Amino acid sequence: MYKNKKFLAIIPARGGSKSIPNKNIMSICGKPLIAYTIDAGKKSKYIDEIIVSTDSDVIKVIAEQYGAKVPFLRPEELSNDTSKSIDVVIHAINFYKKNDVSYDYVILLQPTSPLRTFEHLDNAIEKLIESNSTSLVSVCEADENPVLMRRIENEKLKEVISFEGTNLRRQDLPTFYKFNGALYINSNDMLINKRKFVDENTVPYVMDKESSIDIDTMLDARLVELIIKESIDV
Repeated sequence: MYKNKKFLAIIPARGGSKSIPNKNIMSICGKPLIAYTIDAGKKSKYIDEIIVSTDSDVIKVIAEQYGAKVPFLRPEELSNDTSKSIDVVIHAINFYKKNDVSYDYVILLQPTSPLRTFEHLDNAIEKLIESNSTSLVSVCEADENPVLMRRIENEKLKEVISFEGTNLRRQDLPTFYKFNGALYINSNDMLINKRKFVDENTVPYVMDKESSIDIDTMLDARLVELIIKESIDV
C-alpha cells in the first residue's frame, strides 16, 4: 500500500511459448525465469499481493514455491497465441471482485523482464501516485532513431518521421523512447472502463537499457545470464 492505495501485481505466464519452449520457467543462472519477477514483487514496499495468471499446473507449482499466489488457473480462451493482456488482467480483477476483494491499482509484470528490480517498482509507484495519474508505463531509449529511418515507395526514399533540421548526427537528434514491457500500472477504473493500458495521459517511467532487456530469444537469455553473473562477481 502507498498513500492508502492498494496494489495488485499480476504476472501473466501461460504455458505455451513459440520462441522458446517453456520460456517462463526456463533456467536463468539456476533459477526459473519467472522467479526473478516474483522476487522483485515480494521485495517491493508497496505491492499488497502478487499473483501469477497461468494455465499451467507446472508454472503454478513453481510460482507458489517462490512465494506468489495462484488463486485460479486461466481459462483456455485466455491462454492461446492471440489472447490479449488486457483480457487476462480484467479476468483477474473480476475474480477478486466476485470474492469481494478490490485493489486501487493493478501492476502488470511480464516475467520476461528479469532485470527489473523492486526499486524500479517502488519508484514507479511513487511517481504514478505523486502525478495523480491513472496509468504509468515503463520505457527506455530506442536503439534506432526513427529520424534516420526511411521507407521505400516507388523506388524513392520517404521519411518515417519528418525532421526539419539539416544535421543528422546522432548526438544532435531528438531522443525517442519505446515501451520496454517491464511494467504497466493502471487504476482499476481505467482498465475496466477503457480496456487499455496506455492513453494520452499515461505517465512514462524511464528505465536504462540493460534493465529493460526482454527475453524473446536464447541470445537475450544468454545476455541476461552474463549480466547477472557479472553483478554477482562484483
